[in-house]
Amino acid sequence: MKDLKVVDLMVPLSEYATVSEDATLYEAVLELEKAQEEFDHTRYRHRAILVMGHDGKVLGKLTQLDALKALEPKYDNMLERQRSHQLGFTKEFMKSMLRNEHLFASPLENLCLNAGKQNVKNHMHTLSEGEYIAEEASLDQAIHQLVMGHHQSLLVTRKGSISGILRLTDVFAAVYHTMRECF
Repeated sequence: MKDLKVVDLMVPLSEYATVSEDATLYEAVLELEKAQEEFDHTRYRHRAILVMGHDGKVLGKLTQLDALKALEPKYDNMLERQRSHQLGFTKEFMKSMLRNEHLFASPLENLCLNAGKQNVKNHMHTLSEGEYIAEEASLDQAIHQLVMGHHQSLLVTRKGSISGILRLTDVFAAVYHTMRECF
């Protein structure tokens, strides 16, 4: 695994979906759709959008889950208060939360319209130190970071700048193909 490097599997930043920090959620979704259409169809589709600052540097990442959370403004308070994403709530409790908090009480069209007007900076997450990896890092180091951090992707760096993104799907595909060759 030490022979395969992050740079061999990463998607270059130029091929990844990006939006300005001033973009709306709707503009971000459009950009993600455009990037998926233009991306190599033999590879997995993008699942996130990188949010770029005015200086051209990556400020954060907006994932598909972030976009879904943006549909219901009450999620921000609920997740902050209860950290339900880290606890193993029962299915029945989750249903009761849906009812008791009156989540998704508006029609989906209204929720989409309201969410689409919001700024991506309000819903993106800023990246932690553990979400960066050097281009020359080995595959085993990348797997370790992905597993231990429960990350869907890592931003790849070259000389202090972001050069690409290493996606969990691409790492899994490389491991899967190697596994298949072994049998």
